Formats: sequence, C-alpha cells, structure tokens
Amino acid sequence: MGDMLKGKAALVTGSTSGIGLAMARALANEGCSVMLNGLGDPEELERVRADLAAETGAEIGFHGADMSKPAEIRDAVEKTAERFGALHILVNNAGIQHTDPIDRFPEDKWDAILAINLSAAFHATKAALPHLRRAGWGRIVNTASAHGLVASVCKAAYVAAKHGIMGLTKVTALETAEEPITCNAINPGWVRTPLVEAQIQARAEEKGVPVEEEAVALLSEKQPSKQFTTPEQLGGMLVFLCSPAADQITGAPMIADGGWTSQ
Repeated sequence: MGDMLKGKAALVTGSTSGIGLAMARALANEGCSVMLNGLGDPEELERVRADLAAETGAEIGFHGADMSKPAEIRDAVEKTAERFGALHILVNNAGIQHTDPIDRFPEDKWDAILAINLSAAFHATKAALPHLRRAGWGRIVNTASAHGLVASVCKAAYVAAKHGIMGLTKVTALETAEEPITCNAINPGWVRTPLVEAQIQARAEEKGVPVEEEAVALLSEKQPSKQFTTPEQLGGMLVFLCSPAADQITGAPMIADGGWTSQ
C-alpha cells in the first residue's frame, strides 16, 4: 500500500473483473479514490465494490453506465467528479470480443465492438478533459492490445477498434502536450481474463483437447515468452504511468506482450 495517488480520483471503465479490476485495485492501493464500472448482477457488483473498499481502504464507488451509450458514459464521468470532488485519471478499459472471418462477421457484432472498444473511449475522453484541466493534472490511459499494433485473422472488429484506440491515444496526447496531462495506451498480449478464457475453451472443445493444452497452444502461436501477461502487471504499468517518472511519456504504446509484436 502506498499513497502516491492520495487525493486523486479515477474512473476505470469495465472494471468489475479481469484487467479493469486489477487496474482499479492498483490505483486504490496507492490511495486513489476509484469509480468502478460494469454490467451484471447488482448484488455481485456491490460485493466487488465493497470488497475492494475493505481491502484497500480507498473510497470506491460504482456507476453502471452501458459503454455503448454516450449519454450514460458522460453521466459516469460527471458522477465521478461529483462524488470525489474532482477527476484526475480516466482509464478506458471496457471491451468485448467476437471472432469470425470478415465474410461471416455479424454486422451487429461489428457495431457493438466498435462502440464499446473505441467510441466509448472517445466519449469518455471528451467528457473527462474539462475535469482534468480544472484539476490541473491528468492521466488518460487506454487499454489497447498487441492487436492495436498487429493483426490476427477472424478479429476484424477488435483489431480495427484497437488500432483506432492507438490513433485516439496519439491525438489526445498531442492536444494535451503542453499541459500536465498525458495520454498513453497499455498494450497487453494474451491475458487470461474471462474474455480470453472463453476463447481458449471454445478452441479446446473444437479440437477435442484439454483446456490447459489449448492454453499453451494459444500462447505458442503468438507470445514467445509462452507465459500469460497478468492483470497485476498491467495494474503496475498503470500506476507507473500515473507517477512523476512518466511525466514525459505521452502518446506511447506501453507493450506487455511477451515479445509478440517483436516478431
């Protein structure tokens, strides 16, 4: 537990499980107040919020904004600033996935992935920037992916959205370059989140092999380290990006992919 971010307030989208929850926990462990966001069973979401508050001693709120709805995204930003008195850190992390070849890719899935993985980050950034400027200090961190830098088959919408996130990151960085505000992207390789677990299980069933065998096969295709990147490692990268050491890092991809994009 530290206090580097004591007095700071953050909104982390898609933060009730996986990478987002680990990022929220990392900020809270540094004394940051955090607004969680996610969809699901209200009792379960409240348990996640209460557990994080008890574990870290930080003030933890929750906003159930649907990241496909711009008005709800704007409300999440405003409610965060109202609850904590300011907004300093925005983490655009919410994401969904669907895999299919382009000629069979459902159009509604394309629209949903672009809305939640890309447009949501634009709407949140637009709403948050006035608050960051008012606070006189800010950090915007976008969860991108190795797929923001390279492509894979059957992931047209996800790859397009993550490449888009990289473009949005760079423009935001340039527009805030003379201010004490930075915007960067974190680019993980394979992380064993519920989203990736579903892909592994589907592939294992298709091939008729054990899940763990397929997990190793998935890693071997892309990630030279043959180890999953962990949510905790990404949380640590986020804290670093919020530290004074990162004051001159802006518009950058922070890559944690076990060598994937070095090939």
